[in-house]
Amino acid sequence: MTVQKQFLVRAAARNNAEWCAVMSRSHGLAGAFEPQVWAAPARTPLFYPDAVTLVPGADPAALAARIDTSAPGASVKDSFADLDLTGAGFRVLFEAQWIHRPASAPDTKPDLAWNVAGDPDTLHAWALAWDNGNGNPDLFRPELLDDPATFILAGRSADGRVVAGAVASHSDQVVGISNVFALDGGPDAAWPVVLEAVHWLFPALPVVGYDHGEHLAAAVCHGFEPVGPLRIWLHG
Repeated sequence: MTVQKQFLVRAAARNNAEWCAVMSRSHGLAGAFEPQVWAAPARTPLFYPDAVTLVPGADPAALAARIDTSAPGASVKDSFADLDLTGAGFRVLFEAQWIHRPASAPDTKPDLAWNVAGDPDTLHAWALAWDNGNGNPDLFRPELLDDPATFILAGRSADGRVVAGAVASHSDQVVGISNVFALDGGPDAAWPVVLEAVHWLFPALPVVGYDHGEHLAAAVCHGFEPVGPLRIWLHG
C-alpha cells in the first residue's frame, strides 16, 4: 500500500469512527477515543459497530475488553483488516474496501434536486425513504441535527418526495459518505445527486467511505477508487 493510500485509509477510519460516535451519542451512548480505537462500553445502535480501529496493529485483547460482548450483536470494524478476533469469540461478518474520490463534481449530472435535512420532519421523511419499509426509520434521531459535522443529504423528486440520499460526515481532511440509497436504481442512481451535494458543500475535500459487492462496483463507476481493505467482526 502506498503512503497516500495509507493516509487515506487512516483518515477514512477516523472519519467513520467519528460518525459512529455521533450516531451513538444521538442514542444517549457516549463512546471514547483512544490512541488505537474508538469504542463504546454498551451496545451501539443497530448496524453500528461497538468499536472501530484507528491504527494498524490494534491489540485484540484490549479491544475486546472495551466493549460489551455479553449483549447480542456486538461487532468490531477492523479498519485495516489485520486483526484476528476469533479467540475472543468473533467471526468475520463481511469484508469490504475503503473508497476514495478526489474532490470534484460528479461525472453524471443529477436529475434530482437536493437539500440538507434541517428539521425533524425532513429528517423523518429521509429516514422513512432510507428504511424503505424495513422497520428501522427511528434509527436516525433528531439529535443528529444538532451535530455540526453531520449533513443528512436528501435527493428529491419533482414532486418534492425524498427518493435518494446519504449521510455526509465532515472532518478536517475528508468528508465521509454513508447510508447511500435510492428508492429506484440503488446506489448507482443515488451517487450523482449525493456527489453534487458534497461538491457544493465541501468543494475542496476528497470523499471517502466503504463498500463491498454491487455497491462497491457502483461507487467505482462514479469515480471512486478502492484504497484498502476492512473487515467487520461479529461476536457469537
